This record gives sequence, structure tokens and C-alpha cells, in this order.
Amino acid sequence: MTIVDVITIDGPTASGKGTVAHKVADALAFHLLDSGALYRLVALASVRVDIDVQDVEALAKLAASLDVKFGPDRVWLAGEEVSLAIRAEAIGNRASALAVHQPVRDALTRLQRDFRKLPGLVADGRDMGTVIFPDAGLKVFLTASAEARARRRYKQLIDKGISANIEDLLRDLEARDARDRTRAAAPLRPAEDARLLDTSDMTVEQAVAQVLAWHAETRA
Repeated sequence: MTIVDVITIDGPTASGKGTVAHKVADALAFHLLDSGALYRLVALASVRVDIDVQDVEALAKLAASLDVKFGPDRVWLAGEEVSLAIRAEAIGNRASALAVHQPVRDALTRLQRDFRKLPGLVADGRDMGTVIFPDAGLKVFLTASAEARARRRYKQLIDKGISANIEDLLRDLEARDARDRTRAAAPLRPAEDARLLDTSDMTVEQAVAQVLAWHAETRA
């Protein structure tokens, strides 16, 4: 059986993992999995059909039937482009809240693993190295201070024309971090064999270069 090369990049919200994953995938011509987008898609879809965030059975059923398509920096839900809609802070907070439910995570597991195709995959999320691809050849755990991440999130939202308040963003990030770390289902934590990368004082280019260097080591 052909072994597909997988790089997992996990970390908390706004640690830079999405941007780094995109650039690493581009550099290696690998496929990309933005697992966080899947949870945001479930969150958005659940709002649109009025499913409560505690209705686990309905959420799991919705996740299992998700009609999603990914393109370069674009995401479609049931044929509608929702790239911007899923990045709203309210949707991100809802995604974090519904991600604590194991049946929802189970429903999305197969969908995520189906992204593993030649020539390789870069998977970014919170449990890529611990749950979804535990046999990945390279596992990276990105982190950064809450303050640095709040500044990044603020810039991202402002650049997209979305109004934001940095103090509110910091509180939301800290609350989301606590929820992600303490949830019973796949809590946010580095895999035992993950490489730790603190990006608080790093540029995107420096972080990408480090991940590519680590990947080269695994292929040597």
C-alpha cells in the first residue's frame, strides 16, 4: 500500500496555523485540509436551519451530510460560496462550542481522512496529529501568546472589512482556548511526538521555513 506523506499542523485559534499550512502545502504541491473550516461550516449550517448548539443528534446528522467543496482560499456550502461567512467571530465561537460533542467529531472524522491523497497532505486543526492522522510523518504544534493571537485576528478581520474590538477578541480567544483544552472530546494538546513552534515573535515566512526544514529532515 502506498504511504501518503502527511504533515499535521495543530494549535490554538489565531496561532497562524492556517496561513502556515497553506504556504507549506503550496511549497510542496500537497493537498490541504483546513479542518477548522469543517466545524465552522457545521456551525453556519446549523444556524441556517436553526439547530441548537446542544442538540447533539441533529448536529451530528448535519455534519455527516455536509455538502462542502474547497478551492484555493474559497469554501462552498451546498453550492454557495461561504468563505467570508464562516470567518465571522460568532461562527467561530459556535464551532468551538459544538466541537465538544463527540458524535459531531465522529461524523467529520471520515470526511477529514478522505483528504489523504497523493502526493501528500498538510492538515491544519486542533487534533490532526493526535486523533485524525496519528501516523503522520511530521507533526507540528504552533502556538503564540494570547495577545499576539488577538492582534493577528484583529488584523485579519479588519483586512476583510469585518469590524472588531481587540479587547473582545482577546476575551473570546482565552475563553475558546479554555474550552478547547478542557473538552472531553479530543482536547487541544500537542501530540507526544509533535515539534513545538512558538510563533509569537516569528514572521509567517520564518514559521514556514522551519516547518519545511523539519519536513526535509523526515525525508532525509
